[in-house]
Amino acid sequence: MISDRSVVLSVRGVSKVFGSKDRRVAALGSVDLDVYKGEFLSLIGTSGCGKTTLLRIIDGLEEADSGQILLEEKELVGVSRDMGYVFQGINLLPWRSVIQNVEIGLEARGIEKHERRARALAALDMVGLSHAANFAPYTLSGGMQQRVGVARAIAVAPKVLLMDEPFGQLDNFTREALQVEIADLWARLGMTIVFVTHDVDEALFLSDRVALFQSSPGRIIEVIDVDLPRPRKEDFRALPGAISLRARIMDHLRSPNSKVS
Repeated sequence: MISDRSVVLSVRGVSKVFGSKDRRVAALGSVDLDVYKGEFLSLIGTSGCGKTTLLRIIDGLEEADSGQILLEEKELVGVSRDMGYVFQGINLLPWRSVIQNVEIGLEARGIEKHERRARALAALDMVGLSHAANFAPYTLSGGMQQRVGVARAIAVAPKVLLMDEPFGQLDNFTREALQVEIADLWARLGMTIVFVTHDVDEALFLSDRVALFQSSPGRIIEVIDVDLPRPRKEDFRALPGAISLRARIMDHLRSPNSKVS
């Protein structure tokens, strides 16, 4: 569980509406959320409930209609260099080598070439891909490509790592293997992670807390502590605590307020 209850990231009254005056969709409605330093927090809800929109607003990729994002009590405006982002789609540049893909965020921050290369190699080593530094990304499996995406995000040493359903396009075996790797990486680095998923077992396996979303407009209706021992093994689902938490979350996801209208 979380040992440090100091707040690193705050979402205050964030709202977002998409569309024109003829067809308007309230994606988020006055969302409030605190994220603690070093915790693994998952956002979970049905498709279209605003999870990804909130993540993109935190990163500065989308602009909120109202509200604030605070990082260490300072308001963020635009894209923040203190965030790392792992996208749902595997979006590596095919004309760049693996290590050159990892260096992209460092280049954008003006890091000198020698340091950039060293940090990129270190990040690849953390995800077990230092041997593939000079490979073309299309020669790697889907799981390996997504690990490159993780390396690219952690290479910039973010204060908060944002992950948007990063394993959603992978087969079950690869997905479960990467869940174990991310849990280990989080434990080793002490990172703060905000993770979007619609997979209840994934959220319970990875998280310290789970924020439950409802739709129309998207808002967080409850944040649940995941009081399960770590490290968690593949058979954690059989633990009485996991069974109880899963049932509680599934009841929420099945409720009418959680559905997309």
